[in-house]
Amino acid sequence: MSHTWRVLLALILTLTTAAACGSEDESVPEVEIFSWWADGGEKAGLDALVDEFTERCPGERFVNGAVAGGAGVNAKQELTSRIQRKDPPDTFQVHAGAELLDHIDAGQVRDLTTEYDTWGLRDALPAGLVDDLTVNGKIYSVPVNVHRANVVWANTEVLAAAGITRTPKTVDEFRADLATLRKAGVEAPLALGRDWTQLMLLESVLISELGPDGFDGLFTGATAWDGAGVRAALREYAGLLDYSNRDRDTRDWPQAEQLLIDGTAAYQVMGDWEAADLTADTYSWFTFPGNGTVFQWLADSFVLATGAPNPEGTDCWLRTVGSVEGQRAFNARKGSIPARTDVPGKGFTAYQKAAMKDWRTATPVPSCAHGSACPQAWQNVINTALSGFSADGDLTALQNSLATAAGRFVRKP
Repeated sequence: MSHTWRVLLALILTLTTAAACGSEDESVPEVEIFSWWADGGEKAGLDALVDEFTERCPGERFVNGAVAGGAGVNAKQELTSRIQRKDPPDTFQVHAGAELLDHIDAGQVRDLTTEYDTWGLRDALPAGLVDDLTVNGKIYSVPVNVHRANVVWANTEVLAAAGITRTPKTVDEFRADLATLRKAGVEAPLALGRDWTQLMLLESVLISELGPDGFDGLFTGATAWDGAGVRAALREYAGLLDYSNRDRDTRDWPQAEQLLIDGTAAYQVMGDWEAADLTADTYSWFTFPGNGTVFQWLADSFVLATGAPNPEGTDCWLRTVGSVEGQRAFNARKGSIPARTDVPGKGFTAYQKAAMKDWRTATPVPSCAHGSACPQAWQNVINTALSGFSADGDLTALQNSLATAAGRFVRKP
């Protein structure tokens, strides 16, 4: 074969292959799923959810729009940029609840209220969760999971060495145990990290002091941030802070967790994603003292983006996200629990089964530290105030800052 014919044949094959690939891409509708689930258990959970989507939605092709790093910060920045340049993904991950308000106000997500009724989600999700997801009578996201925020993790070996064998039921008992540990030589028995991890601790104390309705009221305007109840909670919070590590403002939660693992701390208040790290028999958990049956929740959810290139395919993705099978596949891998209350417990860990049982019967309240009770801007202001208090200990200045922030962000009915 001459050189000319070889070149011509190669060109024909190249063009034929390109045309075939192009026709294949054009014939299969794509659904771009934008998230920050790029590693570890999160990626494993996403992969399991995608398998379920592929089975339930033949003819739709998953496109992974995950952005790694920053615990979601990088993804949120990229999402903002894409929406501004009118290039939204079909759907994106967001914390359910108040974190969605900015997207709703900007008209960036579509109303899913009718889908909730069609798919039976109102009956499958706790009524309190549905209430928290509802904005002006409409629902805009489908939660795929639930995490619990108000959990205390304990190193039982450190506790046993100090002679502590019971679980504290009140904040006073908890503080007494911290004092016992310090006397036993544990200088900083409460492991703590920076900004939002301090807000998690404060929220748990506020729930104990105000109760679930009073706590909810902090974010609706029904409870005054400058009131006596909040003042009492802030004093309790300050007392617990005294038993934490002095370098708390320089540690993220995994570095604080390491203090618990190393045995230089006995307790850490952290969400139940920590269960994936603390699997040995030397660790235990309990609901924050004084919180009773309150389940402080945060949830990852998905929306239908306004201007989504493939709304039909996205609809099938959202149905998968909200289904029994989808939530079972995802949460068994990720370590969270289903938002639905009708998912069987088979295949879940002992902690997950206990949390699923509580989720069915407990009183749900949202978390500002994780976007379900307040928008990001409000959380940022609170985190700044807590960082200032961590450094100067000025209780009056802290309460004034919190009350001022509420005046800026509480939405009047």
